[in-house]
Amino acid sequence: MLAFSPMTDLNTDVIQGTLDMLILKTLSLEPMHGFGIARRVEQISRGVFKMNPGSVLTALQRLERAGWLDAEWRQTENSRRAKFYSLTRTGKKQLENETADWTRRASAIARLLKAEG
Repeated sequence: MLAFSPMTDLNTDVIQGTLDMLILKTLSLEPMHGFGIARRVEQISRGVFKMNPGSVLTALQRLERAGWLDAEWRQTENSRRAKFYSLTRTGKKQLENETADWTRRASAIARLLKAEG
């Protein structure tokens, strides 16, 4: 059995506050069901981010209530019924706002990390 020390055990949780943005971005590519969204984020991030299915479902319900997503029941590739989500016009606007805010914050962090004393 392999044991990992805290220094080598990489944290693959989605960064606090970015779950909504990652879901909105993923759905801007094409309509998807919850499991597909989690899988796509993991694939695109090359395994850096893993999404808890329960967290994804809760976020999807919240985003739908906010009016940022539409949802409809459809058949999946393996003939199961699943709720497929797509962005609304206000969801696209929210994604733009969150992306701009994230870019601003990431730039500020990069500047801080490059600062020399």
